[in-house]
This record gives sequence, structure tokens and C-alpha cells, in this order.
Amino acid sequence: MTEIVLATHNAHKVAEFQRIVEAALPGVTVLPYDGPEPVEDGLSFTDNALIKARAAAAFTGRIALADDSGICVDVLGGAPGIFSARWSGPGRGDVENRDLLLAQLRDIAPSARGARFECHIAIVAPGVDGAPEQESVAVGVWPGSLATEAGGDGGFGYDPVFIPEGEERTAAEMSADEKNAVSHRARAFAEAIPAVSALLDARAS
Repeated sequence: MTEIVLATHNAHKVAEFQRIVEAALPGVTVLPYDGPEPVEDGLSFTDNALIKARAAAAFTGRIALADDSGICVDVLGGAPGIFSARWSGPGRGDVENRDLLLAQLRDIAPSARGARFECHIAIVAPGVDGAPEQESVAVGVWPGSLATEAGGDGGFGYDPVFIPEGEERTAAEMSADEKNAVSHRARAFAEAIPAVSALLDARAS
């Protein structure tokens, strides 16, 4: 069994990544990261993804992946962006974050509610001393718009208020298979597959 580590304690993300990985790299198992949380003080999705992947690779000695992702709203200049998970303040959850975002856009016309999900995946292979031996970043973007109210009970985070381009449903109203075929994480991982596969092959040889 080949194992890689996903630098998150979020069970939803681990399950979603496992489904995506199984489809692309059969036989590869995604493990959750059980080590200390690094301080995510980066100024971009890429910065924070690398911070998390480096910490997980050093702690576990395994190839580590980390994603930093969020929703970027055009009329807000790309916010919440890297602050998506804590948009409504420390200790608040998905519902509070969504409610605040919808309230902020309450008077914005549908034609001006453009938004996108972004996912930046860092791939880090640890060296003998724990320092990164190889690292790269893959990016996936899922364009769409913000709904006027939440809909659907699938997915997590901002899925219930995000309408993907070409859809009338929110991401939370799509099946897991539908979402995993086109989501920002799926697109980013598709870009990451060659790097992950090459690292796994190198370690197996």
C-alpha cells in the first residue's frame, strides 16, 4: 500500500481527496495529518499550502500534500480569499461564514455576483534531514457566482452558496461524483498528478 499525507485535520477534505486520488492513482491511500499545526502566516494560497505541506512532510517523513483554498468574490476584490475559513471571526463555523458573506452581498445584482473557488496544492517530498527535498504547487480554479441564499446539504464550507459556471444548482446540490469531476480541488489535483506520480515512482525504485 502506498501512502501519502494530506496536511489537514479536516475529515471532509481527507475524504474528498481520497475519492479524487483513487480515480487518478489507484492503490494510493491518503492519510490525515496528526502532527502539530504550523502557523499559517502566508499572504497567499500558495504560501499557506507550502507551509502546511512542509510541516507534514518533515513530521511524517512521507510525501505530503496540502491545499489552501477558498472562495474569491469579484465585487469584494477577491475576498474572503485566504480568510475564507475564518471570515466571520475566530471560532465561527461554516454557517456563520456563509451568512456573513450573503449579508455583505445582499444588495448586489446577480450580474455582479461573480465568484470563484481557488485551490492551491503543494506537494513536498522530505529529504533525509526533514528539509524539503522537492516541492511544487498546482493550481485549480472553479468559476461561478454567488447565490442569493444557501441551497443544498451536500459538500461543506461555501458549497451551498456557490453556483458553478454553467449550472443552476449550487455545489452543495451536486452529487459527490459530479463535484469531484469539476471542482477546484479536482482541477488542482489533475495538475498535481504528474508531480505526485513521479515522486512515488522515485521512492519505489
